[in-house]
Amino acid sequence: MQSGNPALNKNTFLDAASGAVLTRGDEAMTINGTVNKTGLLLILVLVGAMVSWSRFAGPGSLPAMMPLVLGGAIGGLVLALVTVFKKTWAPITAPLYAVAEGLFIGALSAIFEMRYPGIVMQAVGLTFGTMAAMLLAYRSGLIRATEKFKLGVAAATGGILLLYLANFAMGFFGHSMGFINGSNGIGIAFSAVVVVIAALNLILDFDLIETGAQQGAPKYMEWYGAFALVVTLVWLYLELLRLLSKLQSRN
Repeated sequence: MQSGNPALNKNTFLDAASGAVLTRGDEAMTINGTVNKTGLLLILVLVGAMVSWSRFAGPGSLPAMMPLVLGGAIGGLVLALVTVFKKTWAPITAPLYAVAEGLFIGALSAIFEMRYPGIVMQAVGLTFGTMAAMLLAYRSGLIRATEKFKLGVAAATGGILLLYLANFAMGFFGHSMGFINGSNGIGIAFSAVVVVIAALNLILDFDLIETGAQQGAPKYMEWYGAFALVVTLVWLYLELLRLLSKLQSRN
């Protein structure tokens, strides 16, 4: 089974030492345990966001916000990579990642809110509304995580990542792909497609977490599964924020 989320793949729930899935009763991963830890990580994201948001005091404070944006983004990326390659560290690195991402999105959200009042609450509401809708679609069987579905979403996610990396590299030479940040019809359509792909990644995350619980993955994988869900939710929130800003800039 594969996920477009780089934190989840077909080997995610295999024991790091033996390569075999374990069933250890009370020491095994459960869905309820993963849900509880996801809630805790989201609270930590909120705490981090509130800290950075509280430091924003209008345009004059923008220089002070940039260290939070860059520090949170870089710190979150490093912690995410550590967590992906050292799954047993997830009980420690996942909470730290949540705080770092909170600092990042809190500062970024304050900047967006200054320019587009009300946009943050819209993005937050749409993020959790989308998660609820995807969970309902998954639990009801309306959307099934078939192998073709997984492959398609993973390929689309990889393509988006490559586009973002190429656009970032082009920025060093004073160029960019206009449709990524543009607020014209093509730019809005691109952002809408990315939002859909991010939302579909939630289906793959739900499927892999459920599979891990069914197969008795190690207990620390609850933290890892929660981390993976938060990675997708943060991505979805940022893409919704981008899409909403493009729509509002046209008014």
